[in-house]
Formats: sequence, structure tokens, C-alpha cells
Amino acid sequence: MVICVYTEERWDDILAAVDSVRTQSLPAQETLLVVDHNTRLLRRLKDHYGDCDDGADADVGAEADADAGAGQRVRVVANVGPRGLSSGRNTGIAGSCGEVIAFLDDDAVAERDWLRHFAAAYADPRVLAVGGRTVPVWASRRRPVWFPEEFDWVVGCSYRGLPPGRVRVRNVLGGNASFRREAFDAAGGFASGIGRDGDKRPLGCEETELCIRLARARPDALLLIDDRAVIHHKVPAARERFGYFRSRTYAEGLSKALVTRSVGAQAGLETERRYTTRVLPAGIARGLRDALLGRAGGAGRAGAIVAGVAAAAGGYLVGAARARRGGPRFTVAAVPDLSAPDLSAPDPSAPDPSAPDPSAPSAHARADDGPARSRHESTHESRHESTSRREGAA
Repeated sequence: MVICVYTEERWDDILAAVDSVRTQSLPAQETLLVVDHNTRLLRRLKDHYGDCDDGADADVGAEADADAGAGQRVRVVANVGPRGLSSGRNTGIAGSCGEVIAFLDDDAVAERDWLRHFAAAYADPRVLAVGGRTVPVWASRRRPVWFPEEFDWVVGCSYRGLPPGRVRVRNVLGGNASFRREAFDAAGGFASGIGRDGDKRPLGCEETELCIRLARARPDALLLIDDRAVIHHKVPAARERFGYFRSRTYAEGLSKALVTRSVGAQAGLETERRYTTRVLPAGIARGLRDALLGRAGGAGRAGAIVAGVAAAAGGYLVGAARARRGGPRFTVAAVPDLSAPDLSAPDPSAPDPSAPDPSAPSAHARADDGPARSRHESTHESRHESTSRREGAA
């Protein structure tokens, strides 16, 4: 179980995320907190949870003691790669010990059966990734009346248009996802140079690119979402504003252009075609109908959908033009070998980003990936939930 963290400003959120993992009905083997180049946060978390890498941890004793401490062990490690969410996740993959690795955003809390629903899906050996349903928790305590549910992916949440149940998808969303370890053996780790790796814009699509790469490496693989695996994701006030909505949809277009440059438009835009030709027109129609009936926000929602499509299309065209001129590329990273370095120790030569350079914007205020890309292919739902501890979520 991996949670990537980067700022002390989310201290309470981090503790809440960890607590939600520790109280799962199906315990994780451990929770790995990967701290992204923030020495002060690393030390503070190690002080809070204790240093579990000294060999004296109670969970590492007899097997009976391990059962007693199931789900309670927390390890705090430093990101050994470049600054960014992708490198943090790759560090977590390498440092974890389970055969299934789950990821949770640092500003989200999981419902009690979250990991149990993930584990049940892995009873089918063809399943290499499982995502869940992410519910927004608005800072204002209610959805902005103009904000269309069809665009909840803008704030990292499940959007209107996804089919219910456990269904096959093109890609999962990284803040509420799990992967079988062999998925990374087959396809490599998360790519750097895509998503929030230092760009000022809220870019995304790192999960999309990984999942497309995985499907190519393993054509027989199943990637699923299960809407019973629920987390609740905080949406800060700044992301409730139309300016962020417009910026994020534009950035999604830029990211999609980068992905399609690598994988081709057929794979890179496969699900977006259905989304833009079916889901969004239906959303516009609902908004206009609500406006005619005098319901609050109807016209605003319809207008926001049109604006979001226009911004994403504009970003895609700009990104495609940059690509033709030899613009930025991303690099598929191998999962690092962590057998040598001490993951828990901060690099004394690295600057402490507790006082960040304002000219180097944060790479981790994680961009929320685009639509979750359902293929509308329902899969057989196994009822077997008796996964072994070895196949539990790390």
C-alpha cells in the first residue's frame, strides 16, 4: 500500500489517509509513505510513526505477531528518483513487499472495504489492475452549481458516464488504484516527463500511458474498475473555481497529445471518442433542460461542458503542434533497484524543500487524470475473497 506525500500543509490529510488504510476490513501488509524530496516532512513522519527499518519492529517478529499487527505497520521512505509523483510511485513499487500494490492519494480517505473489493477482483489471474470509485469532498461542502458531474475527473474523481459495477476499462486513475506486481515487470514503471513532474500546468495522463503500455505488453490482461472500492477525495477551494477547471481541461489536452505521440491516436483517444460523442452531449442536454425548468446551474453546467471541450481541444492542438516540432518527450522509467540505498534516510546533500524555490513550482499538487476510459466490457465477477496474505495489497 503506497501513499506519496510531499508537503506538510497536508499533514492532517496524510494522517487521515493512513488511518483509513489501517482500519481496512482486509488489512494491508504495510503502508509505505513515500516522501518526495522534503527532508523536514520525512523526519516528522518518521518521528510520528517510528522507524520501522531498524529490524526491531514488532510486526517483523513471529508469524503470530505479524497477524496481530496486520495493517498497522507504516514505513516512511524517501523518493530515490527525481522530484515528481511518477518517481515517488516507482519508489513505492520497489520498496513494497506485496504481490498487489495499491495507491491512495494523500488527501483522500478510503472506505473500510476498499482493499477487500480490490483483492476480490484479483481472484481472476488475468486481472493486472483494479481501480475504484472516487467521490469528491468539496471544500465548500457542496458541489458548485455550475460544475458538471461529467467533468469530475478534473478534480480527480469518478465522473458521470462511467458504467456501474465491476467493468473493464482502458486505464485506472492513480489516486485510487491497485496493480499486480507483475504488471510493472511486464511494462515498466510510471513514466517521467508526463503528469506533474515540475510543469506549472496541472498535467496528467501518467496512469493512462502506463495502462496503454501494459495492455500492449500483455494483450490478455484485464484492467478493471469496481465502483464498490470507494475513496473520498478532498477538493480544495481553489479547484472549485472555473479558472482551475479551464486550466485543467486545457492541460488534459496537452497531456493527451503527448500520450498519442507515443502510442498513436487510436489507443490514446479510444475512450475519449465515446466520451465526447455520447456522454458530453447528454450532459449538455440535461443542463439545457434544467435551465428551461428553472433549476439552478443548468445553463452554467451546459456552458462549462462546452468550455471544457473547447479548452481540451485547444490544448491537444497546441500539444500536437509542439510534438511535430520535436517538443518534450517522456521517459518510461524502470522501477528502481532499492537493495542498496537506505530508503528511510534523507540525502544530506539535497536541499531541504521545506523552503521551496518559487521559480521551481511544486511537481506534486497532483493533476487529476482524465476520464477513466470504460470499454463497457463487463467481466466475470468472482465472489472469492480468500486471497492469501502474500497476494494482499502492499
